[in-house]
Amino acid sequence: MPNQTLTLINPLGLHARAAAKLVDVAKQYGAQIQISVSDGQPVDAKSIMALLMLGAPVDSEVSVHTEGADADDAMQAIAELINAGFYELDE
Repeated sequence: MPNQTLTLINPLGLHARAAAKLVDVAKQYGAQIQISVSDGQPVDAKSIMALLMLGAPVDSEVSVHTEGADADDAMQAIAELINAGFYELDE
């Protein structure tokens, strides 16, 4: 059950395009992946609507929790995406 806290570094935070990228990565894994902001309720990372409801702007800290057979791989992929600023830093 990996847990990790990451900071959103892309200028727009967890907006629609970033959330869509996160969902695309999350759906590649069978693990359950949940994301929360601060002390908020965790949401399913495979649901774009749930992610958008987090309202996470730039510099928000998000907690990622993965559980299941490929939980470590899922955590690595999600962390890579978030730490790369959803590949939006050059735009």
